[in-house]
Amino acid sequence: MSAASHHLILAGDIGGTKSHIALFAVVARRLSLLREQRFPSSGFPGLNAILREFLGKNYPPVLAAGFGIPGVVSEGRATPTNLTWGVDAAEIAAEFQIPRVLLLNDLAANAHGIAHLAAGDFAVVQSGVASPAGNRCVVSPGTGLGEAGLYWDGHKHRVWACEGGHADFAPRNPLEIALLEYLIKQYGHVSAERVVSGMGLENIYKFLRDTGRGTELPVVAEAMKSSPPGAVISQFADSGECPMCAQTIDLFVNCLGAEAANMALKTMSTGGVFLGGGIPVKLLRHIQGVAFRHAFTDKGRLTSLMEKMPVMVVLNDQAALLGAAYHALDEATGA
Repeated sequence: MSAASHHLILAGDIGGTKSHIALFAVVARRLSLLREQRFPSSGFPGLNAILREFLGKNYPPVLAAGFGIPGVVSEGRATPTNLTWGVDAAEIAAEFQIPRVLLLNDLAANAHGIAHLAAGDFAVVQSGVASPAGNRCVVSPGTGLGEAGLYWDGHKHRVWACEGGHADFAPRNPLEIALLEYLIKQYGHVSAERVVSGMGLENIYKFLRDTGRGTELPVVAEAMKSSPPGAVISQFADSGECPMCAQTIDLFVNCLGAEAANMALKTMSTGGVFLGGGIPVKLLRHIQGVAFRHAFTDKGRLTSLMEKMPVMVVLNDQAALLGAAYHALDEATGA
């Protein structure tokens, strides 16, 4: 790879709404972005069609490709969440003559990307005292709730994916117990994702409204007819116009802090807890407040341990794309 400037890495961050595709040049074991493009995922019959559009007819040889996919990846195949088409690594490799094609869970891609971000790509929520060789975890509330872990192998942090967002929601007080009871009537099984995600914001809002714990404003109800409920809730909470929207954000932030702490305890993440996804960036001011840190550290006899864990919000929305690209490079070169 000493003369690898001519080697290319193809990468993608595939989502239910959009797919972000990029081509990188390998220069001294680092990746240099050549070009990138975003595509509406549902506007194509599959990832292969998106790649045909992106690469064109006459494209240079690609050393390896990596794609972050929302959902379970098994034996080189995956079906992205909220899409009707699947992804097959072998089919991509054959059509585009790429020697190595890797599919990985989107949160695993996010986790791989952390090591390749700059200090300015993070916002500190809790400074803590990071252990360089300590485990890390990523908790990413967006459309759903994704989680992943990283362990130290003696040389670098290695990533493992999971579906922790689908584990049970754990209420901690009478209000959250009432929320759980409300959601049980609708869903039966209530995962953390039902509360700590974009759908969670809407679920919390409806819980407060339907149980008489808040009053819905007509202007908010009208705005939700044409805009995503989560965005509307955040807008009216920040403007101070809607007390129930503010209540929704407060309850959401508390539940996010508790769930992040649950993941941190299960993974013993003394190396850091990273909040990814679009929601923590949008709610950064709230997450950097006292309520989140209290919910995160409120773990009884292990409170002192939680206070030492660094907590950061990932600000760079290309973390998953970079992670997929570097993972492909590492696998292709045996790193």
